[in-house]
Amino acid sequence: MKVFEQLESEVRGYCRAFPTVFEKAQGYRLQDEGGRQYVDFFAGAGALNYGHNDPGMKARLIDYLTADGVTHSLDMATSAKATFLERFNEVILKPRGMRYKVQFPGPTGTNSVEAALKLARKITGREIVIGFTNAFHGMTLGSLAVTGNGFKRSGAGVPLNHGVSMPYEGFLGDDQDTLAYLEAYLADKGSGVELPAAIIVETVQGEGGLNTASTEWLQKLERLCREWEILLIVDDIQAGCGRTGTFFSFEPAGLSPDIICLSKSLSGYGLPMAITLIKPEHDVWAPGEHNGTFRGHNLAFVTATEALRFWESDDFAADVRRKSQLLTDFLAEAAAAFPALKLTPRGRGFLQGVACEEPEVAKRITGAAFERGLIMETSGPEDEVCKLMPPLTIDDAGLTEGLEALRGAMAQVAGELEGDRKGRQIA
Repeated sequence: MKVFEQLESEVRGYCRAFPTVFEKAQGYRLQDEGGRQYVDFFAGAGALNYGHNDPGMKARLIDYLTADGVTHSLDMATSAKATFLERFNEVILKPRGMRYKVQFPGPTGTNSVEAALKLARKITGREIVIGFTNAFHGMTLGSLAVTGNGFKRSGAGVPLNHGVSMPYEGFLGDDQDTLAYLEAYLADKGSGVELPAAIIVETVQGEGGLNTASTEWLQKLERLCREWEILLIVDDIQAGCGRTGTFFSFEPAGLSPDIICLSKSLSGYGLPMAITLIKPEHDVWAPGEHNGTFRGHNLAFVTATEALRFWESDDFAADVRRKSQLLTDFLAEAAAAFPALKLTPRGRGFLQGVACEEPEVAKRITGAAFERGLIMETSGPEDEVCKLMPPLTIDDAGLTEGLEALRGAMAQVAGELEGDRKGRQIA
């Protein structure tokens, strides 16, 4: 690891949590230089929903490269982009009765969010965008302005303007209607909150600690947006592309967002790719008004097109939902089996985990899991949540192997805590 310590910036993060040098990857497994294999419950922070090096995507990519297919094209027309657009419309949008224009804003999730924010302001002529507590929408300035995480926001080094944070569902306690609170601010001219251009929301706050909005809350949010003529933006960058059991995380709530942000697993292969979906009546961009050098990443278009094969029927989604229940059951059992850890299950689909009352416990559990060959991360404002994001394609044997490693890590930390408690009593 010396080369990274000597030559790479101190800003590096994940290599500190997983201190080994990875060399190969296939499906739900990673292998380091020493030949040790790990079960991957991290999946590239949600960018590898279909696992590492999917054979079908890899074959399409190799064929495209050996045929000298266009790699970089900005927003010029290419056959790879045309094929993706046609397939995405046929496989994803049409079956769901959705009509959206597709914008390629740049290769990352924050590019998609920045485009959405800018477009909402252009459409409405308003400046403010409302986000929610514990939200995470990206690391560029516009995205940070609607992000709740204080540590991420502090890295900006400048004031983050034109964003207002409102309480997410449950933030004020289970008995409080946070949307009534929000609407009170909109209705009262003395609140100091102007009518916003848009409200941006994650149905499951992935980086924010797996806080999950209910169907009723999401539907009420949409009604509020319609009543006040506010655009509704759904950030589905981490929770989308099947992560919660349906392609879009908001499908169970029946939402019809004005703008949708997608990235992470959109390319299916870990190649950078993002899109911003815009209802046709809101597509008011002038040509070139929002652009980016790498918005035409054709290699990602090729793998993204192949990834759509998983969504040609409901079989894949149904299997994800089945396996999601295994996660739910495991986490409930673990919370009961290890009371010393003070665990609270959270999340939905293949985006689940447990909140630890003491943030240090989460760090110790993920560290012990790594020692047992399991890759997983923490999330939440204090990194207090152990977060499980296996590839959606993982089989039952791999899921069981990973969960057993996690069970062992929890047992180890619970035993250590019990030992610490007894030691304090003796002292």
